[in-house]
Amino acid sequence: MPRFALKIEYDGGPFAGWQRQADQPSVQGAVESALARLEPGPHTIAAAGRTDSGVHATGQIAHCDLTRDWDPFRLSEALNYHLKPHPVAILDCARVCDDWHARFTATGRRYLFRLIARRAPLTVGAGALWQVKMPLDVTAMQAGADHLLGRHDFTTFRAAMCQADSPVRTLDRLWIEEVPTHSGQLLHIHVEARSFLHNQVRSIVGTLERVGTGAWQPHDVKTALEARDRAACGPVSPPHGLYLAAVTYPVDPFADN
Repeated sequence: MPRFALKIEYDGGPFAGWQRQADQPSVQGAVESALARLEPGPHTIAAAGRTDSGVHATGQIAHCDLTRDWDPFRLSEALNYHLKPHPVAILDCARVCDDWHARFTATGRRYLFRLIARRAPLTVGAGALWQVKMPLDVTAMQAGADHLLGRHDFTTFRAAMCQADSPVRTLDRLWIEEVPTHSGQLLHIHVEARSFLHNQVRSIVGTLERVGTGAWQPHDVKTALEARDRAACGPVSPPHGLYLAAVTYPVDPFADN
């Protein structure tokens, strides 16, 4: 059966997360339903990351097995047609080898968190950014973030319901970018690692926001990390500012497209 890699963008707002659920809408369910319009199902697709309810993606990767050897461009066009009106789009499609796996072949993932500090209510960006009211000290936030780089026990920064076998993860990069805007202070927080724990990025961002407001000092992030205690974490940021931005592989399956 031919296997295809799909690069997927979606607004997570209307969905209960990536993973298919019996009684709630999911991104996986939407894509599988679109596939069923092209070939008899049932279809089961696998993704690089199972994003939570309300979390978005600009570079989610999934793979599917089909009976027909589709032209990748025509497959993406057909899927986009049948995905309407869901806020889900297939950005790219590529034929991959039979043992290629969207999750297990991946060597890294990058998340983006969008945060804006301003007093006025959000209109255009509502549901796409986390809004806070106080200005943020980006230099202090970066100093706090630097304590999290490298290999650590991230028990403090993972959800109590996290099912990972180990809380140890390696953060390869964590940097904060201030983006020019005409209204407010817009920050992009980028996080790169091979894999992440449940709620790890949102826990980190919520803690760094406390540093940005002055409620925490940068060194307090190190203290919280070393506590290895969920209670030592700052507040967990809301999901609607978080995006799965990119997934990396030993060889980019879309490189020739």
